[in-house]
Amino acid sequence: MRKFYSLVVRNPKKLLALFALLVIAAAVCQTGVAVNYNVTDYLPPDTPSTEALGVLSAEFAGGIPNARCMVRDVSLPEALEIKERLAAVPGVEAVTWLDDAADVLAPLETQDKRTVETYYKDGAALYTLTISDEHRIDAVAAVREIAGETGALTGDAVSTADATTGTVAEVRLITVIAVLFVWFILTLTTSNWAEPVIVLAGLGVATVLNAGSNLVFGEISFVTNAAGSVLQLACTLDYSVFLIHRFAECLEEEPSPREAMTDALCKSTTSIMSSGLTTVIGFLALVFMRFGLGSDLGTALAKGIVISMITVFIFEPALILTTYRLMERTRHRAFLPSFSKFARFVSRVMLPMLVVFALIMVPACLASTKNDFYYGSAHIYAEGTRYGEDTAAVEAVFGKSDTYVAMVERGDTAREEALSEALHAIPEVESVLSYVDSVGAEIPMEYLDKNTLSLLVSEDYSRFVITVAADSEGERAFALVEEVRGILDSLYPGAYYLAGDGVSTYDLMDTITADNIKVNVIAIAAVFLVLLFSFRSLSLPVILVLSIETAIWINMAIPYFRGSTVFYISYLIVSSIQLGATVDYAILFADRYLEFRRSLPKREAVLRTVSAVTVSVSTSGSAIIVVGLGLGFVSKHQIISQLGFFLGIGGALSLAIVLFVLPGFMYLCDGIIRRTTRGADFLAASKEVKIHE
Repeated sequence: MRKFYSLVVRNPKKLLALFALLVIAAAVCQTGVAVNYNVTDYLPPDTPSTEALGVLSAEFAGGIPNARCMVRDVSLPEALEIKERLAAVPGVEAVTWLDDAADVLAPLETQDKRTVETYYKDGAALYTLTISDEHRIDAVAAVREIAGETGALTGDAVSTADATTGTVAEVRLITVIAVLFVWFILTLTTSNWAEPVIVLAGLGVATVLNAGSNLVFGEISFVTNAAGSVLQLACTLDYSVFLIHRFAECLEEEPSPREAMTDALCKSTTSIMSSGLTTVIGFLALVFMRFGLGSDLGTALAKGIVISMITVFIFEPALILTTYRLMERTRHRAFLPSFSKFARFVSRVMLPMLVVFALIMVPACLASTKNDFYYGSAHIYAEGTRYGEDTAAVEAVFGKSDTYVAMVERGDTAREEALSEALHAIPEVESVLSYVDSVGAEIPMEYLDKNTLSLLVSEDYSRFVITVAADSEGERAFALVEEVRGILDSLYPGAYYLAGDGVSTYDLMDTITADNIKVNVIAIAAVFLVLLFSFRSLSLPVILVLSIETAIWINMAIPYFRGSTVFYISYLIVSSIQLGATVDYAILFADRYLEFRRSLPKREAVLRTVSAVTVSVSTSGSAIIVVGLGLGFVSKHQIISQLGFFLGIGGALSLAIVLFVLPGFMYLCDGIIRRTTRGADFLAASKEVKIHE
């Protein structure tokens, strides 16, 4: 490695020019990266609802209704006119209203009240729309204009359109907050005014390169787009800081900046690589999820960490050497005091804190598995947002509603009538649109015009559009999906397809709950193995992983004790991210403790370790906390917001455990660590006695 680093330090200007070209290319590539805001698109292709969507797309022109539009204070003729206007909006593939389920020319009092009030109630008309993905944003805006100021618009297409337009501005604001905070914390912890700019430049280069390289995926998820860059910045900040601190130490022994930088790179490679590897592994554990959103985020973040490490080992040394004179001219006094007093405080409380840790560990672990969850995207916008208010307005008049689309083998009208009767017998089913319901089994298909027929039947399938008075998720919603599937399976065993928001959410729940244990076991086992080989110790991996895992359990238990509902996607993803991003703090603490323990008794080694690592882990930890809380407070998208709060609180918990609990672990388990760590050259007990004497 020394030869490679010598080559790096001899060609700083050429390397800076190369990275400048790469950044320009990456910035251009970034504009070509599409962002997917639809959670259900990341379901495995072999799930029943995903297969059903494929058949639906191939067999029928119109997709599944994905929006509901309520227009107030309209008469029947006005409602029919508005339906025509809605159908004319580019991107609106289909509009369903009362005239599709009943005869609006006949008096409404003579018709089925339940069917009528599904679409028209208290002077308000409720339209069910199918909006194409390609024109989603423009179509939603046009439909809102038609609905007017008193109208309301809700549904998957609407929430996705709002997320698409709103998240971009949120990401920019969160990035600005993160950069400003990192600059502030670096100013406090570095020795000259130029260092924060140098570190931020390195972080900026790495994040741009990673964002541009996402072009290889074609598109990324909304979570990756919103959180990827700021998480990369927060997780890799300590690599740059550690290199600069090592460089300053080496300058005291080697006056030549180039030689000092070469020494600093050689001495810091092992620490940065081991920290980076555990972070990469934590993120790559998400790749083993069958739910594609985890794989999307995991690969992008793991790639980002690797790019950041390359940047730290190549770009930053070149930049530091090029700006070395500026660093010397802008030196300032230290803003932070010595942490020796803090270390003495920790030494007094570390054992009581360890007792508290032991008492809450098991309850936190159990509580973390007892949360109530949201699995889909129905609740991603809370009250107070426009989407939340519109949803509440629609549900206040018409109640909750979802739409399923069932496709069965065409040709047996008797079975289709039996299916229709069975579906109508379900209390939550408000209406069914099908050939046998809308036309009647007694009327031959040859008498229908092609446009009407194409909506009801295809060459191979008959389609049933089922409107249900239910949410798209929850115990009753999932039971309803099972009930409808049971009816279909009894009449068309293995020969039917069922799609819809609630159906996809059911499959999403079924998929990602199965991912939970697998992802956590893989992440923990992989990190454990890395620590095992890094420290050549049987005890240290157990202590370090248990410390961070307990922080994760406490983090996940907080919503349970607060009685709040958790988005399962956030819950699943944050476990791997918190482990990968914050185990570095524990690694650094253990590494320095082993170093000090060679020459100091265990209590003094604890004191020196706490004093030495507090600045480093607090710098990185505070960045995770601020970035996470920034996501939490700024984003109106509840999945992203909740993920942010989990990261912020989780980072604070991990930091607290490393600074207050891990010292007690090291102190009490000192003898075990000595006996189970290969090459642990601890100070001999006889020498400890002499030191104390």
